[in-house]
Amino acid sequence: MATSNPTNLFSQVIAACRARPGRTKIADSTGANLTGVDVLVRALVLRRILRRGFLTPDERTVALLLPPSAAGVVANLALALDRRVTVNLNYTLKAEVLDGCLARAGVRHVLTSRSFLDKVPYELKNAEFVYLEDLRDTASPLDKALAYAQGRMMPVGMLLSALGLHDLPENDLFTIIFTSGTTGTPKGVMLSYGNITSNLEGVDHVIRWTGDDVVIGVLPFFHSFGSTITIWAVLTRDVTAVYHANPLDAQIVGRLTKEWRGTILPATPMFLRAYLRRCSPEEFSTLAVVAVGAERMPEALEREFHEKYGLETIQGYGSTEMSPLVSANVPVNRARVDPAQWNRPGTVGRPIPGVVTKVIDPDTGVELPAGEPGLLLVNGPNRMLGYLDDPSATADALRDGWYITGDIAAVDEQGFIALKDRQSRFAQIAGEMVPFGAVEDALLAILGSDDSGSPRAVVTALPDDRRGERLIVVHTPLDIAPAEIIDALAKRNLPNLYLPGKESFVEVPALPTIGAGKLDLKGVKELARLAFPSVTPR
Repeated sequence: MATSNPTNLFSQVIAACRARPGRTKIADSTGANLTGVDVLVRALVLRRILRRGFLTPDERTVALLLPPSAAGVVANLALALDRRVTVNLNYTLKAEVLDGCLARAGVRHVLTSRSFLDKVPYELKNAEFVYLEDLRDTASPLDKALAYAQGRMMPVGMLLSALGLHDLPENDLFTIIFTSGTTGTPKGVMLSYGNITSNLEGVDHVIRWTGDDVVIGVLPFFHSFGSTITIWAVLTRDVTAVYHANPLDAQIVGRLTKEWRGTILPATPMFLRAYLRRCSPEEFSTLAVVAVGAERMPEALEREFHEKYGLETIQGYGSTEMSPLVSANVPVNRARVDPAQWNRPGTVGRPIPGVVTKVIDPDTGVELPAGEPGLLLVNGPNRMLGYLDDPSATADALRDGWYITGDIAAVDEQGFIALKDRQSRFAQIAGEMVPFGAVEDALLAILGSDDSGSPRAVVTALPDDRRGERLIVVHTPLDIAPAEIIDALAKRNLPNLYLPGKESFVEVPALPTIGAGKLDLKGVKELARLAFPSVTPR
């Protein structure tokens, strides 16, 4: 259950950092290697520097434009220790979209680095950059001495009081995470201290940390999975983390995993496809937990990964609005009880402690019996406060306290959740609901993935005067004709309504992606509309 005292988050950070005074707490592919005390002291120094000359006392919300890295972790911690609300920006979005996010959040300053902007150039109109490189030489001997005394020797309660963190309301705003915008304009999800602390306890239940665990931190911090797991779980638990900025640099990820004897790899299906092609079994030989989130894990990919590495991937399920973890399968090798109670293939596991679910009929709102698919609703102490300055969207997402996930799922009598598809990823054809996911699974089996491990085709829908909607297959260049693909789909016993027409295939150079390797579904839909300009959008 969630702690009633959200300050517990900071006391846990202090305890976990002090538990490693001479051992690595965080490192990264640039060569950074910080002990636990290093992390805490550097964050306290940065806090003092920012307060003195860069951030005003009334500047509550501050953004960061940094990749997974030791510097990014320290910067996040420094702002949190100053009771600032952090906004990790999604650097895969266009500058004008980020400007809109900054304006909504009231952000005036963005912490970043010149080296990062050299690789990912951005020009923002609504906020001023503060470069971490420019701050290095501004720390005085007094800054360092006070930070060292506080970080290493000051009693925890006294330190929390000195930082103004001794008495925080559970519902106090902690961070704002903007959704990826795969289906529309990004929304600012407001998460509280209580949301995060409760979700960290849920993560404990799934992963069951050990002091020897080494997390391979490749998930971007602007992603809720990356923020909760690879920043705050790492900082509050007695574990090590090693970061790399580009999750698709499979050779570097493999090398880091081998060198640091990584045990925990949080990833997405897209990332795993890249590793499958370029990482050797030897490089992944120390991994104990491969936790997959962000999107559904294809069965074929799961099978290939197991055959090559001998590793069972565990699927988790969640959303930014739930901080993010809702449910997960507990790894068999870490189960403290009968694994069958907490691990069931083909599902995304059971809800973490404190989280409850129910399934309703999407049309009538009537709750459905166990095992019957419908619209999944979830609730718990990790449920968001709401969307930033958007009461209408908040009201649409929350119903009587329940978060409406938008996913079609079935929950069995033991609580295991089996996802079927996104509610919004259906086409209504001739009065029947046709799930895009079922067609995409069949296409993946027929076409395979490209050299980067990405699927070659994705399904969307456009209005159709005769049947309501029709399926559109947006795909990269193929060496097989649409007619042959349709025949192959039919041979896989898909219903006729699930078969796209020969004229409904749209070739593009590459499928659009966004965020943590997720398909940009809004972009896919727009490509389909551009290919059929005479179709009137609904």
